[in-house]
Amino acid sequence: MQQFSDSELLGAIAQGDEAALRELVERHSAWLLLRLRRRTPDQDLAAEALHDAFVAVWRSPRSFRGDGDVGAWLWGIAIRQLVSRLRKRAQPVPMESRMLSALSPTVRSAEDELLVAVEHGSVGDALRSLSPELRQVLQATVIDGLSTREAAHLLGIPQGTVKSRARIAKSKLREQLISLEARS
Repeated sequence: MQQFSDSELLGAIAQGDEAALRELVERHSAWLLLRLRRRTPDQDLAAEALHDAFVAVWRSPRSFRGDGDVGAWLWGIAIRQLVSRLRKRAQPVPMESRMLSALSPTVRSAEDELLVAVEHGSVGDALRSLSPELRQVLQATVIDGLSTREAAHLLGIPQGTVKSRARIAKSKLREQLISLEARS
């Protein structure tokens, strides 16, 4: 059986190939759902956002311009779907990673293990010391891997603002980590 790249699958989806969509869903839905669940305690909301993301892919597979990784593009769609749903609801309460681990039947990937270690280590402490605006930019660009253009769109701010906030946030984060290290 021939293994198609994600880009080739998107091309097939653009031609109306439902099997290609199923293949793309099988490849990416588990990790996307896990990451969406890290953003909201409402598992149904995360599942709905994931479903809507793949509906959006079915409707507009050509919106992928070929820049970057298809997985990052899918993540951008999925997180925008979740953000859109969260805006319609009351303020969400973040789920603690221990609770997620207990509820999730999915085995965590190395990336998720690293994110949990970051959350609960000195980097997590330093991240929490940043203003929400700076933390959001780092979350979008560094942790979620979005481009500055995608982060700007997601956060509703100009691309230049994303770049300057990222630079400031990295500088402040560096200062915090050096300070924490000096105290150890």
